[in-house]
Amino acid sequence: MRSSRAGACVLGAVALVVFSGCAQPDTAEGTPEPSSEGQFQPGAGAIPAGLDEFYTQTLEWQSCESYDTDGTGLGSDVECAKVSVPLDYADPTGPTALVAISRARASGEKIGSILFNPGGPGASGLYLATQAEGSAVAERFDRIGFDPRGIGASTPAVRCLTAEEVEEERKEPDVDVSPQGIADTENERRDYATKCADRTGSDVLAHVGTYEVVRDMDVIRSVLGDEKLTYVGYSYGTRIGTTYAEAFPDNVRAMVLDGALDPEQTPVDEAVEQGAAFQQAFDGFAADCARSATCALGSDPATVNTRFRELVDPLIDTPAETTDPRGLSYDDALTGVQQALYSESLWRVLRVGLAELNDGRGDTLLRLADAYSGRLDDGSYSNLDDAFNAIRCVDDPPVTDRAEAGEADRRYREAAPFLDDGRGTGQAPLDVCAFWPVPNTGNPHSVSVSGLPTLVVVSTTFDPATPYQAGVDLASQLGADLVTYDGTQHTVAFSGEECIDDPLVDYLVDLVPPGNDLVC
Repeated sequence: MRSSRAGACVLGAVALVVFSGCAQPDTAEGTPEPSSEGQFQPGAGAIPAGLDEFYTQTLEWQSCESYDTDGTGLGSDVECAKVSVPLDYADPTGPTALVAISRARASGEKIGSILFNPGGPGASGLYLATQAEGSAVAERFDRIGFDPRGIGASTPAVRCLTAEEVEEERKEPDVDVSPQGIADTENERRDYATKCADRTGSDVLAHVGTYEVVRDMDVIRSVLGDEKLTYVGYSYGTRIGTTYAEAFPDNVRAMVLDGALDPEQTPVDEAVEQGAAFQQAFDGFAADCARSATCALGSDPATVNTRFRELVDPLIDTPAETTDPRGLSYDDALTGVQQALYSESLWRVLRVGLAELNDGRGDTLLRLADAYSGRLDDGSYSNLDDAFNAIRCVDDPPVTDRAEAGEADRRYREAAPFLDDGRGTGQAPLDVCAFWPVPNTGNPHSVSVSGLPTLVVVSTTFDPATPYQAGVDLASQLGADLVTYDGTQHTVAFSGEECIDDPLVDYLVDLVPPGNDLVC
């Protein structure tokens, strides 16, 4: 789940990923043809009335080269296709959308397909066709990644800002919460919402939410020839999985939901709890950093928040120098820091970045912020941020009460003091969703579904983006098995932790649940 504070993004299973290029996969030498392929024909399982043409379509698999919208590339054994779906499921004879999917074929006797989603919302998921490499999951399933509607290679795509406009936006510190500062920020957000409607179309914005994504997933399930869905969702992908389970409980075979969102939480409560979790991760990083004599935060735990503010606050007025002519802005510094807090594996990079900042330079933090913001090598941007805003603004009700916005700002500053610039006034601008051109289609609620098989929720004790308790609560609502990972990172499934991965493989392949007492 992306950080609510800095507009940053998390890509589900990993925080910062480098991918290899994509080559032509069609019937490539060495790509196995599953012996059971003939069993899996389009139109499998239940087909809702009026949607036969979508559920029975035949896909045209091809090279993934033209699908690479975020510069990550795909492995040579991966092939891609597009699935046609109604733009509006209430009007299946109307305009359509195309959902991009990727596939790495099962290397052995095939059980079916398994869908992966990395979260965001707004993240491309095509690269996840290579998830769980070398495991029985890769042997027994076609692994399927997909770009949810509006995202990445799926069309129509959500686009609100040009690359030049994004660069200008990243320079703005947005710390002025005086009446005039609030008015200026709200005018910027109102303008952003207008550009989204003009450049994407209100009809598209109205139908990019989770409500539609789960229906697209059901089409994908059937087109791939599976009577039941097998699914692994990370971060916001747990919301997709939960919503699918609510909408199609009879169509679920197995689900792993890692880095859970609690569907009962309001957006404000979710943001505040996330802020507290980031503070916890920052404290953990600071304690680790203090072991080094050169730590830019010093060695006294009682002063690390103050010391951090001394490093970043000057950027409000003057960006730090970088070899890139853009320099490091205040918002980019916070984004880069939060990017590194998603995993202990990036703490060393963060130590370097803060040491550089202490010397007046910002190259490392800028690179982290670029990765988080979806900036590509050529200076263009994926539509990560635009899709994030479009999805969250239709998935949840907006805060339109100014007193509530001010109280939310106060609570967030209190929960995450390392992110508090000390300029709070008790007032705050309304979020961009308050000016969104289409209404929300989702609301927080407790989940209660009957007829589900046993699902599995994985929750990490010191997850900075999706706090541990959210996983506990989601597992309780779904009647799912809860797997606990003791660590400081965002999501863990299929990242190489055998204690986690082995029982998940047993569950996905043989439908043997891990039970509620597994702690790794």
